[in-house]
Amino acid sequence: MKSFLDWALSNKIELAGTVFGLIYIWFSVRQSLNTWPAGIITSVLYCYVFFCTRLYAGMALQFYYVFISCYGWWSWKHGANNDGEGDMLRVSNSPVVLWIRLLILNTFLTALMYAILRKYTDSTVPFGDALTTSLSIIATWMLARKKLENWIIWIVADLISIGLYMYQALYFTVFLFLIYTLMAVIGYYEWQKEPVKVQC
Repeated sequence: MKSFLDWALSNKIELAGTVFGLIYIWFSVRQSLNTWPAGIITSVLYCYVFFCTRLYAGMALQFYYVFISCYGWWSWKHGANNDGEGDMLRVSNSPVVLWIRLLILNTFLTALMYAILRKYTDSTVPFGDALTTSLSIIATWMLARKKLENWIIWIVADLISIGLYMYQALYFTVFLFLIYTLMAVIGYYEWQKEPVKVQC
């Protein structure tokens, strides 16, 4: 027990990030606006953690998370103004054309970040770091727009991330991403209970 406490104290920033990450995912499943401030705090903490473990794409992703959290906060509250159905954004499906665009974007972002990480950094896992970062960029945007399928992307990204963080000995983060994966499954089924706006 003492050795665990010592280890926890020596990894307190990661532990704090884990706690706020759990709060973030709980709020997102519940479609609470508190999702976004919790996400900002989580991102700030993990920026430091990923810098220390040389997961540079993951670190850069945290800056994107801060930006997209501000956008998501606004989007959930006001993003439905153009559809004539009230201010609060509703859950919707992703049309096929959007899936094609996101697949192309994911391929481009992964290749670009992999090339940068491989050439300019000492990253030990450049492809895994690039792929999970790209998937997370896409999934967070989809979450901000309340696309139901964001949870599917998160499940894939989280499962890959678990292996990545095990390799980096980020055990609190492994635990966090196990919970993220479970909550993404729950989130998918919970969001399906809401009348989903179908887009062609």
